Amino acid sequence: LALKKAIAQLHGLDPKQVFLGNGSDEVLAHVFLGLLKQAKPVQFPDITYSFYPVYCKLFGITHEAIPLGPEFEIRVSDFTLPNGGIIFPNPNAPTGRAIPRSEIEKLLKINSDSVVVIDEAYVDYGTESCIPLLRGAACPENLLVVHTLSKSRALAGLRVGFAVGHPALIEGLERVKNSFNSYPLGRLAQAGAIAAIEDQAHLEASSAKVIQTRDCLMKELATLGFETLPSSANFIFTRHPKHAGGTLYQALRDRGIIVRHFTSPRIEQFLRITIGTDDQCNELILALKEILASN
Repeated sequence: LALKKAIAQLHGLDPKQVFLGNGSDEVLAHVFLGLLKQAKPVQFPDITYSFYPVYCKLFGITHEAIPLGPEFEIRVSDFTLPNGGIIFPNPNAPTGRAIPRSEIEKLLKINSDSVVVIDEAYVDYGTESCIPLLRGAACPENLLVVHTLSKSRALAGLRVGFAVGHPALIEGLERVKNSFNSYPLGRLAQAGAIAAIEDQAHLEASSAKVIQTRDCLMKELATLGFETLPSSANFIFTRHPKHAGGTLYQALRDRGIIVRHFTSPRIEQFLRITIGTDDQCNELILALKEILASN
């Protein structure tokens, strides 16, 4: 209860609007099982967090993948067909692209009979949270926002995630969770989470540093000819028009630098690069200069 109160106080909510889980992946599992298993398919982007289709397969949920736009953007206007719920990260992963809160407000109105789940794992790196929409009497009944302490608060080992939304949605999630696991969080995890949530100054400083390093890295990559999508996350999604993504990935790996490469259609030329320290980013740039020069 203390952790729920801390989260509620931070965001101007009632503790009854807070649901806790053993990491946001567990929270999302409860969301899929408890809220998104409907007669109609759940909808999410075709390029997005890879666990969404995994949950659907695990729980026997039909789903429909909505293609991203030509610039890999989520278009609210594409989510108009009947559905059993909508879920996507904002910013999206692996693209890093975000949409403004005003667009999500439109999505809620268009899909007033469906639960809309916004996965805000990376929200602290440069986009608007939807949590303010949940405050007070105007709280929409169909919006659920999921957060994690694994990214901007750097506490992945604690395994703490939470969802906030209308009390009716939270009550439904609690019933699902309590049917087989009433106490997913230990005291140490809760104490660590409360301490992190109360230290907003550290969060803001560390997030600002990541944003600064990200912007510098994007500029450096541009000088090497890379094309990088706009990013509001702690990673970037980039490609080089003259060099295959898989080749660059392997060349970096051979030098001890690990980035992410995807083989899916439309994104097979891209690399997802997590923002590290300034020294790590400088090492990456030097390695890429060597690789490009040798080819």
